[in-house]
Amino acid sequence: MLPESNNTNWVYPGDAAAVATTAATLILQHAAAAIRQHGEFRLVLAGGRTPQQVYQLFSQTAEDWTRWQIYFGDERCLPAGDADRNSYMAMTSWLNHVAIPAENIHPIPAELGAGIAAERYATVIENVRPFDLVLLGIGEDGHTASLFPGQHHAEDETVHAIHDAPKPPPDRVSLSRASLSDSHDVLVLVSGASKRTAVQRWQSGEDLPIAGITAHHRLTVLLDTAAAS
Repeated sequence: MLPESNNTNWVYPGDAAAVATTAATLILQHAAAAIRQHGEFRLVLAGGRTPQQVYQLFSQTAEDWTRWQIYFGDERCLPAGDADRNSYMAMTSWLNHVAIPAENIHPIPAELGAGIAAERYATVIENVRPFDLVLLGIGEDGHTASLFPGQHHAEDETVHAIHDAPKPPPDRVSLSRASLSDSHDVLVLVSGASKRTAVQRWQSGEDLPIAGITAHHRLTVLLDTAAAS
């Protein structure tokens, strides 16, 4: 396992479309390196509009998808197949359109309720960490995945059951800060003027959930022109 590093790389590709295309290129580079090194690519997905643009690019890309293992950083406690679930977005934007084996996709069973889902997903990720790459976004309040400001969770948990999220639905499941940080690299995608204040607060050193994420090698932040301070 590589040592942790606080090495953060801020990158400004241009508009939101440029963020998505740059992210797609970087992800494919990480995939190729991981597959060369240990035969598979363990990727943690994020929800949100900018990741969705990346997934749509992947739906038209020819890769050896059989070597990809897909995990999720967080999920809303909604029925399986609900359109507001992160897994639904990833499936309909990308995974349903490529030849990735079903057993390579590891959704969070959030339809079972936050507590049971968190316990079960902890066993799923137990033996696959460190991840090769974790994708994240940032909310207007500085949250990432379903880790929100002002909330406190047991530090020994790898997956948290969230019951009081300030955004609907209140019940969610999220990988812990330690689990999200247990990755060779982390890639944060940020677009839109509504994120500008959160980015400024992060860069000024405020104690936001996103600021608690590190990576073993490098954390790269891709910001569009609207979000950049």
